[in-house]
Amino acid sequence: MELTLLGTGAPDGLPRPGCPCAVCACAVGDAARAATALLVDGALLLDLTPGPAFAAARAGRSITGVRQVLLSHPHDGPAVEFPAGLPAPGRVPDGRELSVISGHTVRALALDAPGTGYEVTSPDGERLLYLPPGAGPAGLSAPPGPYAMVLLDVLGRPDALARLRESGAVGPTTDVVAVHVDHDVPPGPELHRRLAAAGARAVPDGTTLTVGDYREVPDVPRRTLVVGGARSGKSVEAERRLESFPDVLYVATSGTRAGDPDWADRVSRHRERRPGSWRTVETCDLVPLLAQEGPPLLIDCLALWLTDAMDAVGAWDNDRWAEGGAKALAERMAELVAAVRATTRTVVVVSNEVGSGVVPATASGRRFRDELGRLNAAVGDECEHVLLVVAGQALPLRG
Repeated sequence: MELTLLGTGAPDGLPRPGCPCAVCACAVGDAARAATALLVDGALLLDLTPGPAFAAARAGRSITGVRQVLLSHPHDGPAVEFPAGLPAPGRVPDGRELSVISGHTVRALALDAPGTGYEVTSPDGERLLYLPPGAGPAGLSAPPGPYAMVLLDVLGRPDALARLRESGAVGPTTDVVAVHVDHDVPPGPELHRRLAAAGARAVPDGTTLTVGDYREVPDVPRRTLVVGGARSGKSVEAERRLESFPDVLYVATSGTRAGDPDWADRVSRHRERRPGSWRTVETCDLVPLLAQEGPPLLIDCLALWLTDAMDAVGAWDNDRWAEGGAKALAERMAELVAAVRATTRTVVVVSNEVGSGVVPATASGRRFRDELGRLNAAVGDECEHVLLVVAGQALPLRG
């Protein structure tokens, strides 16, 4: 089954007409995207893009053989041309199947937002799933197996991708393609980096894909270290890397602080922005968690883990530090690093970058800065991906 993407953007397209934002200003050339529309084997057209006949011609395709046009969502963008000679566009009721004269079968899926999702099966049995912008499946039953290809609003609805993974509709070999791309993420390297972290990819308008060709499926990094300064956006970046996966275990090393309303407010805001399917555990005992099999771990953060470890060995006191505290802390750090090396789980670790600021005035403060720098470097050596977050921008250092 061949699939030509006549457009891959949001209903308004990218750049949005008249929008002054930085993303729209950068969306030129191959980064510009028309409203999403899919041409399946030259016979089935899912959604309409402005100038579909010209869009098909630019891709080396023709729409003269289209036998069925299906709409998936209310189109809120610019008026789209409906060329003469095409079948009148329609919509399949939820749960119903439509047999196309070309031999394709289309089944409509109920969604949690206005619109209809379509499962398309080719005459040879290849299966793809297409979801409209801003939508996820509602009450998805377990499919007979993972789809060969899934096209959805990955950036706008990462939780929908998580739901598809949880149900088995998306597996390790599923080609996940981002469509309905809007002006929320800068085009180019940042767009592809964010999608790769979710196991997805984006392609330019006019690209023809072969359903079932898995060579382009990105490998999701198994271990990632995210470092950054205070309020740099490092925790948001770490959470973003796992929001398209179900059953994430969020490991908070902060604990609770009685009588500190500001700290309680920070913890509450962190919890509110996490997906509802995630679980949270408050602990600094990381080694057993890393040794267990289970869902992905998000550990936030190493700086607070180190604070707890230094408390335990008396590292703040110069005499205790010299009399065995340094050795005890080194052993704890080595044990943690070894656990990161040996873990089979997907892990995202957050830590503070404290080596670029003011030199602490106290010996204990300098000791913490130095030990955290060593810990960050050691954990980073064991991670496939290392990111530095500055002013909300993630800079890849490795991977």
